[in-house]
Amino acid sequence: MPTLRELRRRIRTVRSIAQITRAMEAVSASKMRRAQEMTLASRPYSQKAWEVLVHLAHQAEASALLHPLLEVRPVRRVLLILITADRGLCGAYNDNIIRLAFRFAAVSRAPVAFLTAGRKGRDAVARVRGALVADFSPLPRWPRFMEIRPIAHVAMEEFLKGNVDEVYVAYTDFINTMVQRPRVRRLLPLRLAQGYEPAVPEAVERLDTRAVANKTFIYEPDPAQLLEVILPRFVELQVYQAVLESLASEHSARMVAMRNATENAENLIYTLTLSYNKARQQSITSEMLDIAGGAEAMRQAARAQIQARTRVGPRR
Repeated sequence: MPTLRELRRRIRTVRSIAQITRAMEAVSASKMRRAQEMTLASRPYSQKAWEVLVHLAHQAEASALLHPLLEVRPVRRVLLILITADRGLCGAYNDNIIRLAFRFAAVSRAPVAFLTAGRKGRDAVARVRGALVADFSPLPRWPRFMEIRPIAHVAMEEFLKGNVDEVYVAYTDFINTMVQRPRVRRLLPLRLAQGYEPAVPEAVERLDTRAVANKTFIYEPDPAQLLEVILPRFVELQVYQAVLESLASEHSARMVAMRNATENAENLIYTLTLSYNKARQQSITSEMLDIAGGAEAMRQAARAQIQARTRVGPRR
């Protein structure tokens, strides 16, 4: 059984850890709110961009144009953009998306190369000695669109050169503070038909492409020229939106993990305090028993001396 000194040391250590995790929870909550605001603010733009892109694809001028980013060819090699965090202490956030990415690579019908954004993903790919095309680590603390564009540019360049025939993105979709959903979605080639799931939030996935195709838009210049500009821009937007979704998910997961750690530390302090009080009470009881035993022994010794004198009798 641990001594009182060991129990006191453990209680002080756990109490210090609880203070750290409580502070980290407050910091993560603040960052989560800002990341959530950035993510929710960009979603309407992503939805409108996808709507315009779908409408453009249904135009007669654009449908006859086969853009290189729309080209479907036999799959000989796949590129997977893996978006993770640069740091840990965020629960199972990194493990979930890395496990999903490796599972995707295992069942893929073609060899998979990785483009990582985040140190945890880069380290995981390095451990399994996977093919790494490029690494963008560490990610900016609060990424802007221009800072994320190089990731999309490398992916599009690999696709246009024919080095890869499909590009996917693995990211964590932010649903709410308690729910984050890891996903792997196709990025290239773009599919503008009904049923295609772009790498954007659920609000964009639910877009009815048939209803969009029946809307009336006025374009200047013609749809074919617009499609040349909008397609690369939309690919960049998908990557940027995936990074924002992952960022909000990371801070939410870290806030929940630190909250759970604080609660576990408080429960452990309570358990250790009970053990300390029991050990202290046992020590006090043992000391009282020793004192009582010593007093009783002294009384018995005195009584024995008195009885011995009584048997001997007084001296003459």
